[in-house]
Amino acid sequence: MTDFGANLVAMVTPMQPGGTLSEPGLASLVDHLLATGCDGLVVGGTTGESPTLTEPEAAGLVRAVVARAGSRARVIAGVGTYDTAASVRRAREAEAAGADGLLLVCPYYSRPTQAGVIAHCLAVADATELPVMLYDVPARAGIAMTTETVVELAAHPRIRAVKDAKGDLFEAMTVMSRTSLAYYCGIDELNLPYLACGAAGVVSVVANVAAERTAALIAAVRRGDLESARSINDSLLPLTDAIMRSGPGVTAAKAALAELGVIPHATVRLPLVEVSSEAAGTPIRATAIAS
Repeated sequence: MTDFGANLVAMVTPMQPGGTLSEPGLASLVDHLLATGCDGLVVGGTTGESPTLTEPEAAGLVRAVVARAGSRARVIAGVGTYDTAASVRRAREAEAAGADGLLLVCPYYSRPTQAGVIAHCLAVADATELPVMLYDVPARAGIAMTTETVVELAAHPRIRAVKDAKGDLFEAMTVMSRTSLAYYCGIDELNLPYLACGAAGVVSVVANVAAERTAALIAAVRRGDLESARSINDSLLPLTDAIMRSGPGVTAAKAALAELGVIPHATVRLPLVEVSSEAAGTPIRATAIAS
């Protein structure tokens, strides 16, 4: 667990109108996330708009977040692509930029065999000395990592965790029982059941605006207080619905952060399009302010 933390946020990437990166917005966001209880910052993941970040931008983001966060949180760099060679480059650049760990998505679009998935992940894990969190997200990748694939990859000394956005609780419990991998819930709607089943923590989009409550949820489950955990989870449901079910989570999360004044603009890069809090649903404004 110490490799990555427990209350991880899938950070948005603040941008100026026109799509250039916002350094003031990034500094403000990091300060906000640390102040509200995040102990892990995932930079340049899906919510960070990784498909439209150039390699220099991705490395620069890691460098800036490491400099701002210091030792107050682990910085995890999203380095996965559909191109193994590019993923290896990004992993090495993230290590040089000071990242504490890597998030490696299952290679998408190409739909490789499980043997190809294993070879891809091992190549990236071998490229640096950093611990690796696998990211299993079949809805985006087009394929899933099978149980046997994850168990085989767990034998690598630097592959130490899984961000599970598959939603198969039985499979997650099976892998946890057969390996020492730390599981992290990557679906905000299922944080409570994953934690109750033994997950080490969460990688949350909603934590961009409600990290205190995701931290409280984790703490309640760890001390065995499921009544409090359910109450905290109930309080998160409207916000989770507004952010995760109104469209791409990043667009609604940016709208909420802009409403809070944490970032100056809710700009996203095409093919994503910016949404107002009204377009995303009225709960965005109300619950963002309430958080």
